[in-house]
Amino acid sequence: MDYNLIKEVMHLIEEFDTSIESKFYSKDLSGFKRWIYDGEKDIENIIEEPDWEGKENGRSAESVISTLIVHMNRYAKTYSKSAIYNSKFATQEDFIYLINLKAFGAMTKTDLIKKNIQEKPVGMQIINRLIKQGWVEQSDSLEDKRSKIILITANGIAALEQNMKQIRRATEIVTGNLIYAEKIELIRLLKKLEHFHQPIYTENIDPSQLVDIVYQQLHRNN
Repeated sequence: MDYNLIKEVMHLIEEFDTSIESKFYSKDLSGFKRWIYDGEKDIENIIEEPDWEGKENGRSAESVISTLIVHMNRYAKTYSKSAIYNSKFATQEDFIYLINLKAFGAMTKTDLIKKNIQEKPVGMQIINRLIKQGWVEQSDSLEDKRSKIILITANGIAALEQNMKQIRRATEIVTGNLIYAEKIELIRLLKKLEHFHQPIYTENIDPSQLVDIVYQQLHRNN
């Protein structure tokens, strides 16, 4: 019996139980095997490291990723502004809210705002604009009289359809010259990041403690 192997397996089980990523896997043999498989797949997918600005001066990969994500968001907003230039939409968030309501159905104001990862005051401004335009309507929640249910109207659907051609064009432009396989890989990576950040976001951790708490969780096993 190779007791070193047993020790290594026990160490893996302990790491699986305490790893922040493990919350996305079932706590059974199937989840444990999937966690190991995904970890090995990530290693296999590592390719030759590219160059980036400031690398020779110690700029980290994390810094580059954060900057590029911010840049992509700004590029996307630029194309979205162009797509709605001659429309009644004030911002890209206006049609994104409508798209979510059309796709997922009626929901509370709070749920709609959370789905778009925005702060409540900003989200309320967007919803009020949509109500003023007649694109959504609100009613009292049957489950909680303090909450309002938001529903897309026929006028809201018509506004989307009228501008959808340009919106789709803007969306296609954002993915640029990526081939299909690269798009699928990018979706996989972004979904992995989404699955990491979304539960943290829903915890509503106080901003004064957010970075410290999440950083400690991320490096708990390092």
